[in-house]
Amino acid sequence: MSDVQEFIRETVTQHPVVLFMKGTAQFPQCGFSGRAIQILKGCGVKKLVTVNVLEDEEVRQAIKEYSNWPTIPQLYVSGEFIGGSDIMTEMNENGELKTLLDTSGATAE
Repeated sequence: MSDVQEFIRETVTQHPVVLFMKGTAQFPQCGFSGRAIQILKGCGVKKLVTVNVLEDEEVRQAIKEYSNWPTIPQLYVSGEFIGGSDIMTEMNENGELKTLLDTSGATAE
């Protein structure tokens, strides 16, 4: 396993909620990443780790291989790949995402 894959694995398993995105939570660099942050904030996530894939081309490529998912952003909850902003939107609308985030401990103070 490459160092980058190891970094990704450690990041997603050591934090309840990790979003690999373009930009930062404060300054998303694409609409989909911005939407993902809005959804997570709307669900009351307090413990969020974001990784800006624009800062590291290796991570940007490796995360796509890690999840076998072609697009960014990518949401991980409790070490599991959940999906991109479209899946997040769907899960948010039907209440699944909030339940998942609550269960992960990410919304607790």
